[in-house]
Amino acid sequence: MTASHSDRLGVSIIDFSIGSPVAALIIEVLATADPKATLFLGICGGLHRSLEVGDFVLPTAAIRDEGSSKHFMPPQVPALPTFKIQKFVSQIVVERGLDYRTGVVHTTDYRFWEFDERFKAQLYEERALAIDMESATLFSVGFASKVPIGALLLVSDLPLREGGVKTRESARAVFRRFTDLHIEVGIEAMSQIDARGEHIRHYRW
Repeated sequence: MTASHSDRLGVSIIDFSIGSPVAALIIEVLATADPKATLFLGICGGLHRSLEVGDFVLPTAAIRDEGSSKHFMPPQVPALPTFKIQKFVSQIVVERGLDYRTGVVHTTDYRFWEFDERFKAQLYEERALAIDMESATLFSVGFASKVPIGALLLVSDLPLREGGVKTRESARAVFRRFTDLHIEVGIEAMSQIDARGEHIRHYRW
C-alpha cells in the first residue's frame, strides 16, 4: 500500500519511498490537491553527540546537498520548513510528554558517506544536527510549489559513533519500536491542525 486516507480524520498518508528525486515529484503531485498542511515523517542519522536512536528532530532548516532542489529554486535560497507547521507539531510532541531537538539537517544524495573522512569533517564544520536524503528537497519544492510542509524526523542510527552505522537488523529494530509512535504523532498533528484553528499562511508570489 502506498497511500491511505481517512475521511474521519481528514488525513492522507503517502509512502513515497526514498530519495530526493521522488520527494520532488511527490510535492509536485500534492500541489495539484492544494493541501492545507503537509508533514514529512522521515528517518535521519543523528550527528550530534546528544542524540540517541528514537529521538525526534524538528528541522529548522536543511542544507541543500541533494541535487534535486536546484531544478526548482536558485542555489542561494535556503531550504526552510513552514514555521507554523513546525510550531504546531512541537506542541503535539510536548503534550504527549515527549522530547525533541531542533537544528539544521544536512540533506545529501551521497551514499556510503560514512566511510568518507573528508565528508564527515565537513558535517562537523557545518554543525549539522542530523543527516537525511529528503528534507531539503521537500522544503525547497514545497516553497516553489506553494505546498506548506514541515518535518518530524526520527533518529534511526548514529553513523558518526563506533558501531552506529545502520544495518538491516538495526533498522528493523527501530521500525518495530518507534514507527507506531512516529506515525501517531504525525496523524494527530495533521488531524488537529484545522480543529485548533491554526492558520497556515504562506506567501503567494
